[in-house]
Amino acid sequence: MPDVRPLLVVDAPFLLFRSFYALPDSIKGAGSHAVNALLGATNALLRIAADQDPRAIVLCFGAEAAAYRVELYEPYHATRPPLPDPLGWQFEHAEEFFAGFAWSAQSSPELEADDLLGSFASIETEAGGETLILTGDRDMYQCVSDHVHVLYLKSGISGFEQVDAAEVSRRYGIGPELVPDFIALRGDPSDGLPGAAGIGPKTAAELLRRHGSLEGTIEHAEEERPRIAAALREGADELRAFREIATLRRVKLGRPADRPTDLVGGARVAREYGMNRLADRLEQAGELSDL
Repeated sequence: MPDVRPLLVVDAPFLLFRSFYALPDSIKGAGSHAVNALLGATNALLRIAADQDPRAIVLCFGAEAAAYRVELYEPYHATRPPLPDPLGWQFEHAEEFFAGFAWSAQSSPELEADDLLGSFASIETEAGGETLILTGDRDMYQCVSDHVHVLYLKSGISGFEQVDAAEVSRRYGIGPELVPDFIALRGDPSDGLPGAAGIGPKTAAELLRRHGSLEGTIEHAEEERPRIAAALREGADELRAFREIATLRRVKLGRPADRPTDLVGGARVAREYGMNRLADRLEQAGELSDL
């Protein structure tokens, strides 16, 4: 167990998507609605809660694509498919369902879940606390510090990996503070950002280590090989837009209060949603915790 109980903030859309595709939608609850995403997300959060003992769990939702990011680059998130209907129903009921476990939800109609995750991490750090960010989005590596770690879940793999600043550097060759610059140069296919033409992750990291930032790299473009210099010079404005897209926006939020996971309340809401095997397991766990 950590010495300081961390705040766990969760990329709820990612976790629900991951769970929906990891478990069959033949898993039905009350009203014959698919509940596979809710079930998978709950199981993941219960495992992490048991392992990390967070002081509170906050699930973050937001806009599919913040308007200002689309204005900066129109293809941003443009190729993401719509929600399947069974998953859409679970999204609609997620906040109510998770509230039964005393897990709170925070959403923004203008900004994305990532922005909320980063904002909560900043607030917790300023208050002297520790934060765990549960996500599958590498953009969130920019938040990593001595007081903020990312719990990275990969599709199809159970468990999680805790990413600290040393791991960010090992993976990308740059520190967390340069992650938006790295994304701008390398690109991010999941967000529809192409990056600089002909510049892959290794070259992007080398450029940033050599010049200190995206702006420094653009300023010293003529010192690079002709092909790279041309990509930086001709794509400079677009690369700056990519960096702004990748950089998280601070949202004005309050620091969450301590709220331990409520297994009895979780059992009750699971029973209401027709998830009886989960309810049985939670009731048994709740009885054991009272002994």
